[in-house]
Amino acid sequence: MSTTDLRKTSHVETLEAEIVIIGGGGSGLAAAVAAAEKGAKVILLEKRHALGGNSVFAEGLFAAESPTQKRMMIDARKDKLFRLAMDYAHWKINPKIIWAFLNKSGDTIRWLEEKGLRLDWIPALYPNQVPLVWHCLTKGGAMVVKALTKDCENLGVRILRDTAVKRILISEKGAVAGVLSEAKQPPVKILSRAVVIATGGYPGNAELLKKYCPSYTEEDQCVGIPHAGDGLLMAMDVGAATEGLGLLHLNGPRPLGSIHLTALAQEPNTIWVNKRGERFTDETIVDGRGNTIHRQPEKVSYTILDERIKQSIVEEGLIKGLGVVYVPQGTKLTELDKELREEADQGRVRIAHNWDKIAGWVGADRRVLKATIDEYNSFCDHGYDAMFDKDRRYLFPLRNPPYYAIKCHSTFLGTIGGIKINHHMEVLNHQDGPIPGLYAVGVDTGGWEWDTYCLALSGTTFGFAINSGRIAGENAVTYLSGQR
Repeated sequence: MSTTDLRKTSHVETLEAEIVIIGGGGSGLAAAVAAAEKGAKVILLEKRHALGGNSVFAEGLFAAESPTQKRMMIDARKDKLFRLAMDYAHWKINPKIIWAFLNKSGDTIRWLEEKGLRLDWIPALYPNQVPLVWHCLTKGGAMVVKALTKDCENLGVRILRDTAVKRILISEKGAVAGVLSEAKQPPVKILSRAVVIATGGYPGNAELLKKYCPSYTEEDQCVGIPHAGDGLLMAMDVGAATEGLGLLHLNGPRPLGSIHLTALAQEPNTIWVNKRGERFTDETIVDGRGNTIHRQPEKVSYTILDERIKQSIVEEGLIKGLGVVYVPQGTKLTELDKELREEADQGRVRIAHNWDKIAGWVGADRRVLKATIDEYNSFCDHGYDAMFDKDRRYLFPLRNPPYYAIKCHSTFLGTIGGIKINHHMEVLNHQDGPIPGLYAVGVDTGGWEWDTYCLALSGTTFGFAINSGRIAGENAVTYLSGQR
């Protein structure tokens, strides 16, 4: 449909902008602000009513050589982090995208601080992490979303909520011409020369998950916002190539109960067994933790502890905790006994004074579970885990009843990968050429993460969302000026 045809259509409202942003999560908001700061007329469309997407749940964002790191004398050099990222992915990702991300990341902290945010908190995501790269806020990503939303309002960005985009419009010359959207009433066509896709992946689209994620089953539970993959599908419809499809941002072990139960289930001084009653991993691992749960029978695991471990958490606090915002390290779960009994009433926890009852609830052969416990206790007694080399600091034998078993599942925060882009965040066609005026950002895109999320670069997903948004917004303005 040509631009002229769009203007003549009378049954829909027609608007005009220079840049349209599809999606009002962290990446979309960052793109809108970056473009508006350079004087562009921007319209942002959000399918839901609330802005922020999964960014509101983030705790912090990755950055290298940031003002904060320099103030704190943290050595987080871009070249070393580039090498770390590329080696972790075995060079299966696009090095130019990684360099663009790294080079922007430190300045993005300055950019956010100029908006009133203070990012002076760079905790370790896991013990002994070096270098420190995770820039956190007391209320997490919600603070970034709030600041960027305020900037959008101050800069004149028009935000249309409850407005789903149905199609990206392409001119006869093959360049972006706008979008066709659908509000509650009436439908809207927006004419523009540039579009940024920022729709948050496809974790809520079972058809796409089954198609692109070979290991996905309906037993996998999405714990983020179940975005439907609108951006990916629209990009493919206009000839976009794909890259990195199929990466689930796995998490676990995760029970279905309270957030305190989730924190408890991931403590390193517990042990984790599968439905066969067998231990299957070092419980202290960081990278790949979700992978270990994902490969177990029915993608289910059980976290097991005894009364002594429970009391240590009540009196001394959590060793690991759950992030730095939600249930921080050292939190004393003073109501843990009550919570465990409430969860037991819901069928999510089993409390018993002998291992046979725990085995029966798990569905394991009692002899297998007992052998697992006996072997683990022997490792604790000798101070060496001969099975998985678990850090001896967290080897606590299980000998003090009652015993507690928490049923956990393989979960995922969302998807990563899909639309193929270059380091300018331009969407590429099947000949690796940019589709003029079309950009994509955040987890809608591939080429910057591969196979398993790299926790050493803590906050990469949120960091890439904000940084890719900035890069796309700025490059879209450059495109409009005819310089690209």
